[in-house]
Amino acid sequence: MSMGFDILTNNDQVERGLRSCGREGWLRRILQARRAVAVLVTGTALAVAGIVPASAETILRIAMTASDIPLPNGQTDQGAEGMRFVGYTVFEALVAWDLSSADKPSRLAPGLATEWKTDPKDKTRWLFKLRQGVRFHDGAPLTADAVVWNLAKILDKNSPQYDDKQAAQGRGRIPTVVSYKALGKDTVEIITSAPDALLPYQIAWIVMSSPAQWEKAGKSWAAFLKSPSGTGPWKVRSYRPRERLELARNDGYWNPARKPKVDALVLLPVPDGSARVAALRSGQVDWIEAPPPDSIDSLRSAGFKITSNVYPHVWPWHFSRIEGAPWNDVRVRKAANLAIDREGMKKLLGGMMVVAKGMVPPSSPWFGKPSFDVKYDPAAARALMKEAGYSKEKPLKLKVIISPAGSGQMQPVAMNELIQQNLGEIGIQVEFDVRDWNALLANWRAGAKDAGTSGAVATNSSYYSQDPFSALIRHLDSRLLPPKGTNWGYFSDQGMDKLFDSIRTEFDPAAQEALIRKVHEKYVNEALFLFVAHDVGPRAMAQKVRGFVQAQNWFQDLSPVSVGN
Repeated sequence: MSMGFDILTNNDQVERGLRSCGREGWLRRILQARRAVAVLVTGTALAVAGIVPASAETILRIAMTASDIPLPNGQTDQGAEGMRFVGYTVFEALVAWDLSSADKPSRLAPGLATEWKTDPKDKTRWLFKLRQGVRFHDGAPLTADAVVWNLAKILDKNSPQYDDKQAAQGRGRIPTVVSYKALGKDTVEIITSAPDALLPYQIAWIVMSSPAQWEKAGKSWAAFLKSPSGTGPWKVRSYRPRERLELARNDGYWNPARKPKVDALVLLPVPDGSARVAALRSGQVDWIEAPPPDSIDSLRSAGFKITSNVYPHVWPWHFSRIEGAPWNDVRVRKAANLAIDREGMKKLLGGMMVVAKGMVPPSSPWFGKPSFDVKYDPAAARALMKEAGYSKEKPLKLKVIISPAGSGQMQPVAMNELIQQNLGEIGIQVEFDVRDWNALLANWRAGAKDAGTSGAVATNSSYYSQDPFSALIRHLDSRLLPPKGTNWGYFSDQGMDKLFDSIRTEFDPAAQEALIRKVHEKYVNEALFLFVAHDVGPRAMAQKVRGFVQAQNWFQDLSPVSVGN
């Protein structure tokens, strides 16, 4: 296959392309060539999926970036995109997000629980009061016993309902939970290993499947997938892996204000950006996630709506810190951060990114005042590499795991190829190990020491930064090494662990925020990640799609969306 149709994996190909037509022209050629290939297969792929024009029934058809349908089992896969389109549509958590506003950051809100609090005498003891009158799609009531059953399905390997797949997705989200029990029909007690002021954020990830439906399915999660049951505003009508998921409005939903405006929602896995654009232009879908940046102007000119908004997202490289990893040298970490032309990348993406100077943007109250300025300074980067013993003539060679698409991954191939070239200029020669999004996530959970890492010393996974645990703690807490947590790189620093503990045990918001700033300053000053970009969540949709409010959140409320003529 000729240059531009394949995933480039070495600097020689990159440099030849750059010499022939310049960086931006060459990357544009790659995107155009990939689009041409994708358009050839789009019609066939969507025909197989059975996409037809909307009938008298009002249907919203969405092309996701995922390569497969998120599992409708409850604790779904496919990252945050899976939670956006399945986890929070078919299922729900005790704690929810307020997704009603585009103008302010989202905050936690009551979900299946109307209130939660700690015991004044014991900060490790949490009580969650359940909402009355909630029923699963199969008609069974939501009870405290049902919530306990759902916690056991991901935490208790001895429970009959324990599911490895769901545990892999949910266990690491609530690492401090040590016990749980029902107190009557409408109260759940959760005990944590130590005071944990962040538990409500973590519980927001854990969604409820129907125990009664699992029993009806012969106590089989595989059979449950044929007739899933949650409490959400949408019910599963049909599920075809790798093809489509059809959801129908739940007319018995407990919150009338959030009853869906359309009759049905169809979700399609279309990982190639140009294929998504072709599907939108041809009328086979109404909405696409993450349109390629060089398609946005033409889509807008053709009358399609383009929406975007800031949200808590970071697109980094997560460094391995195992013995022998090159990132153990702070000079190399800082050099890499100084080598990236982020403004050039922003231009390449049509402006659809915010330049990263840390794990959170400078506008965040968590950013602090770090002394190391993450900026484009290739001369300083080369000096640091020379000090560390490397140069273009004597390069540091390393491998990085990337994906061609995925939840929050933006335009990972083009972005990583630009990084590859930037790093090559300072003496870091990068080889890419390209994996399907779910395969990348599986390795992220397994960790840098896993044999499946195959010598890679960094992984490129976009991260959710909506709460302190997800933004900062889970990545570097030495007590959250795989498989217990997602400290992929095996970072260990007692000073950082003490800061993390201080955040967890501080229930005063202002004092907690000051501690979070200290943690983030340490992240930046020690260049603990390769900080690259923050996404703005671009979406493209047909003019007939109305009522969508793009919240400042990874998750979005699809219930108010309508589809006109």
